[in-house]
Amino acid sequence: MLHYKVIPKCVLKSICEKSESLSSTFNIKKGGIDVKKLIEVRWHGRGGQGAVTASKLLATSALAEGKYIQAFPEYGPERMGAPIQSFTRISKNPIKIHCHVANPSIVVVLDPTLLGGVDVTEGLIEEGVLIINTEKSPGEIRKKLQLKGRKVYTVDASKIAQETIGRSLPNTPLIGALIKVTGLLTLNNVLADIEDKFKIKFSSKVVEGNINAIKRAYQEVKGE
Repeated sequence: MLHYKVIPKCVLKSICEKSESLSSTFNIKKGGIDVKKLIEVRWHGRGGQGAVTASKLLATSALAEGKYIQAFPEYGPERMGAPIQSFTRISKNPIKIHCHVANPSIVVVLDPTLLGGVDVTEGLIEEGVLIINTEKSPGEIRKKLQLKGRKVYTVDASKIAQETIGRSLPNTPLIGALIKVTGLLTLNNVLADIEDKFKIKFSSKVVEGNINAIKRAYQEVKGE
C-alpha cells in the first residue's frame, strides 16, 4: 500500500527508535546498496519543485519491482518556494513503522540554495549517500558542508531538465541519479513505470523529455 499523506513526526518514540535501528543495518557499497531490511530516503526541496512527486514515483517504481513502500510529505502551509521534505521507504518486507524518516540512508536535495539554511545531512547515517542538484563538484559540496564520511554525489539536474523537458524541474533527473549511485532499482524498470504513469496525464513530448532527463542524469551524476 502506498502511504501518501502528511503525518506527525512520529506516532510513538519507540517506533522511531526501531526505524533508526533498522536504518543502521544498511551497507552502502561501491556500486550500490546492500539492502538488508529497509531503505529510507529523505527529499529536500521547495514547493513546486516536485520533491513530493519524486518520492512517490520512486516508491511506485519499487512497488512495480515487488517491494513494499511508503511515500509521504512533511511540510507546513503549502506555498510555492517554501522548504519542504518528503520521504520514501522501500523494503523487501512489510513496513510496520509510521513516522518521519529520522536517519535516512539516502538524502536528495533538489534546491542547492537550501544548503545555507537547512541541515540536509541531519541524521544521515555514516555510510549514507547525499545527492545534490548543483553544478558544483562533489568535493566543493563536501567542503561547503564540512562533511566527513558519507558519499557525496552531484548532478546538474536543473540544467538537464531545462534541456530535455523545457522546464527547470529537477525531480525526475534526480531519480535517475539516485538509481545510478545506489543500484536500488533497475533503470529500465523505473523508466517503464514512469512512462506508463506519465503517458496517462501528459503529452508524448513531455513523457519523452522526462525519460531522457532520467537517462542523462543517470549518466552524468558524479561522486566521490
